[in-house]
Amino acid sequence: MIPTSAAASPASPTPRVSGARGALAPQGPGLLVMDVDSTLIEQEVIELIAERAGTREEVAAVTERAMRGELDFAASLRERVATLAGVPETVFAEVLAEVRLTRGAEDLIAALHERGCAVGVVSGGFEEVVLPLAERLGIDHVAANRLEVANGRLTGRVLGKIVDRRAKEACLRQWAAERSVPMERTVAVGDGANDLDMIRTAGIGVAFCAKPLLREQAPARIDERDLRLVLDLL
Repeated sequence: MIPTSAAASPASPTPRVSGARGALAPQGPGLLVMDVDSTLIEQEVIELIAERAGTREEVAAVTERAMRGELDFAASLRERVATLAGVPETVFAEVLAEVRLTRGAEDLIAALHERGCAVGVVSGGFEEVVLPLAERLGIDHVAANRLEVANGRLTGRVLGKIVDRRAKEACLRQWAAERSVPMERTVAVGDGANDLDMIRTAGIGVAFCAKPLLREQAPARIDERDLRLVLDLL
């Protein structure tokens, strides 16, 4: 089992949950879509891979700027992935073993499934880690990027279309349509600027321990790293 993060320090006086509540009543949510890195999990997968390439500090600095909305996400991802060239593909299994779920992740997913609500994840990270993680958690829909591998090593390139903020919103709409879930019964949860479009589009959009741009523009926000608090908004 993937370990859940350790308990957080005592709550600060700042409200843990704020913003719109109950907008999904009376039917409740039919689809929740969330980001992966720094939302469903505690880490940024690309930084864990970059650790093996010796480029973690460089990659982390670019990631931080991209999540604040200061850089084009697709271009910044290609820049970061280029630094991973030469890393053995065995890195995926190593990183998957290091991933820590955000507290409350399993409880949130289980509670939503009990209510008949589907759960999807949309990630600027990588299928090689996200897909097995989603399978373990019973997640219903997955979209993520894929890294090119040749001769057992990463080439430093991304395959296909990059999952950016527009792609995340498109996935939310597509999965809702496939399940005949009206948009007012959808929920989106994320932490960075590349989550902004889906959070604006969903019936309830939640900024989860988010960067300033998203915190300012999301209809609702959670300021404690516990995904069970999403249920308080529903």
